[in-house]
Amino acid sequence: MKKNYLFTVSIIVAILILSAVSIFVGAFDVSLSGILSGDYKQLIILLNSRLPRVFAALCVGSGMSVAGLIMQNLCMNKFVSPTTGATISSAQLGIVISMLMLPGASLATRSTFSFIFSILGTWLFVWFIQKIQIKDVVMVPLIGIMFNSVIGGLVSYIAYENDLTQILSNLLVGDFSLILAGRYEIVFLILPLLIISFIYSNYFNIVGMGENFSNNLGVNYKFIMFLGLSITAIITASVVVTVGTISYIGLIIPNIVSMYKGDKIRKSLLDVALFGAMFVLLCDLIGRIVIRPFELPIELISGIIGSVIFIVMLFARLNHGRRLNKKGVSHAKKIISPK
Repeated sequence: MKKNYLFTVSIIVAILILSAVSIFVGAFDVSLSGILSGDYKQLIILLNSRLPRVFAALCVGSGMSVAGLIMQNLCMNKFVSPTTGATISSAQLGIVISMLMLPGASLATRSTFSFIFSILGTWLFVWFIQKIQIKDVVMVPLIGIMFNSVIGGLVSYIAYENDLTQILSNLLVGDFSLILAGRYEIVFLILPLLIISFIYSNYFNIVGMGENFSNNLGVNYKFIMFLGLSITAIITASVVVTVGTISYIGLIIPNIVSMYKGDKIRKSLLDVALFGAMFVLLCDLIGRIVIRPFELPIELISGIIGSVIFIVMLFARLNHGRRLNKKGVSHAKKIISPK
């Protein structure tokens, strides 16, 4: 219990430190003395850019991490996430369709289209993996990656045919540099969704055990499945509309936290949200420091780190499966062979 408590406290302390550093790092120098003295330019930058950027990073990191945690439990696979489950690419398709049909679409309209397409794409992916016979832990995310590629190809085709390449480039590369007051507030939709996720966390665990198991316990399987996937879709859509695509957060963060907190959602959800927020803040800070005063998109930093961790996770899971198979074969030989 004490170890788990220290894990949570250490993440909170790291978030506070990273948030404070993030406020004072950027192309324009902002200092504590300047803020306290009432320097007008520094106050404007603080209120219109630096603080919104920190708040957006916290919401995006916590939201995408919890979305990945929910998807992994509902799909019973540790390698499923909005990145490997066709959710992000479907949200991108929704935005491109909204700009094609309604060129002057507002942020709310684009968000609505993005949500509708992301929930449809996620449902299609979940329905497909439930219908196929192959349930291999690695095969399911590979199918999701193929889904993403197909939908991503369609998005690229529509964008190039209709001169929407600039919008496409913004969607494909997540970047916090354009976050300003008045243009990011939609990410605050993530906060009530996190609360709802915590309330229904035990139900998500039960539904992850299967439809028959859920019905035996009196849990409405279809409703909880729809609720979980809808939460995931709304979180993903709000992030893609505001920031763009940020890969691997919903994939690696729940897996890292589960090593310390286990697989029970209610027990690990807070730490997953906090760790995800810390990870996004760290990646954003690295992107601003590496080639300062210029900055790298957070999608590049999180993609590099996330892809390395993802590959390590894949090999670790494959090696673990081989060891189990060897133990099973040796045990079977002992049973079959005569004494």
